[in-house]
Amino acid sequence: MKVSDFSFDLPPELIAQTPSVERGGSRLLVMDRENGDLTHTAFRELPSFLRAGDVLVLNDTRVFPARLLGTREPGGGAVECLLVSRVDDTHWEALVHPGQRLKPGRRMQFARGEHVLRGEVLEQRFFGRRLVRFWSDEARPVIDLIEVIGHIPLPPYIKRPDLDADRERYQTVFARERGSIAAPTAGLHFTSAMLADLAAAGVDQVRITLHVGYGTFKPVRATEVEDHRVDPEHFAIEADAAARINRALDSGRRVVVTGTTTTRALEASAARGGGRVTAGEGETDLFIYPGHRFGVVGALVTNFHLPASSLLMLVSAFGGRERVLAAYEAAVRERYRFYSYGDAMLIV
Repeated sequence: MKVSDFSFDLPPELIAQTPSVERGGSRLLVMDRENGDLTHTAFRELPSFLRAGDVLVLNDTRVFPARLLGTREPGGGAVECLLVSRVDDTHWEALVHPGQRLKPGRRMQFARGEHVLRGEVLEQRFFGRRLVRFWSDEARPVIDLIEVIGHIPLPPYIKRPDLDADRERYQTVFARERGSIAAPTAGLHFTSAMLADLAAAGVDQVRITLHVGYGTFKPVRATEVEDHRVDPEHFAIEADAAARINRALDSGRRVVVTGTTTTRALEASAARGGGRVTAGEGETDLFIYPGHRFGVVGALVTNFHLPASSLLMLVSAFGGRERVLAAYEAAVRERYRFYSYGDAMLIV
């Protein structure tokens, strides 16, 4: 299967640079995967497409301010450090810039107000990553200082500096478990009021966790889809969540999954459990593309994704490549907003 089969033309001005005026104010494109029929509506109308007995699964990961901006010591030149994965309380794997000047032994300083965090590059690792040790004179954990000093790591296609407002808007209202460097963006559209209304209407809500890593932005460089590999990401499913999802599957009720991250966690868990969602923690490098047999997902809430991306391939696996690409073409014609801060799609 060719990666080029998942390309489409996207005018740059349709890439959303800011969120909609209010949370939940996005548009919604609903696609029937049986016949490809499309309905153009607003996200606030999502409850009318769900029904009592549905189980809505949400990813409760929390984005942390993983982008550190500072200076080199000595010299004072600008430096950027993107925290990719935590090794322990003081050590992180990170991507640094400028990489050619940040070899083992080089030190950095990051500050905001009176708070100062220092770092030292210890090792060069694969794929441009560095092992960095952090410390501070303050009597508080390094992760707490990162929360104060760091910047929200907006995706590379958002061409502006992060704002204080992004700390709230690039976060779901149900975010709980800190660990992501990118938001599970399909969840950004939900408001607390909508979730309460859905619960009152009999839509069960289950939360699981998958921490979104840097690999979510990894381009597909292969020519053949099957040759691509996705980076592993950590996920956790509690026993109660697994039981509620399995009961829905056993009784023929629909599992409505919010986002590609949640999809990957559930499908990976079901694959390991012989078709049953299993409780516990683990990592998944599951790459879902057309041909995948879904064991859990009955409907999918998602954003609009990059051309020829692994996320678009996942959506195409669920909705059908030709129908999904036709829906994307319609979204372009109708001037929907794309990517993280863009509009939403529901595939039923």
